[in-house]
Amino acid sequence: MPYKEKEIEKLYYSIGEVAKMFNVSTSLIRFWENEFDILKPRKNKKGNRLFTKADIENLKIIYHLVKERKFTLDGAKKKLKDNKSDTIQQIEMVNSLKKIRSFLLEMKEGL
Repeated sequence: MPYKEKEIEKLYYSIGEVAKMFNVSTSLIRFWENEFDILKPRKNKKGNRLFTKADIENLKIIYHLVKERKFTLDGAKKKLKDNKSDTIQQIEMVNSLKKIRSFLLEMKEGL
């Protein structure tokens, strides 16, 4: 059986890397950190923020609510406080529908 190398996954991401993932500025990430209680990145001795996968998942939820669904910050906070699990399910559903749509568009181009 041939050796299969695993893809290396980082434990921590810098604020610059996270900002590139979401195509937003680093100041917006810092602002969201102050506004939302669920977002608590670690900081090293120099004060640099280190984001874990859990932080990035929480940022995906915040991004979905604020940028994609156009919630106000207060509305997004209330939604997260009331029913975070429903929001996560909605995000997963939207992502799966986007994948299906792109697959169907690829099939249409191939015809």
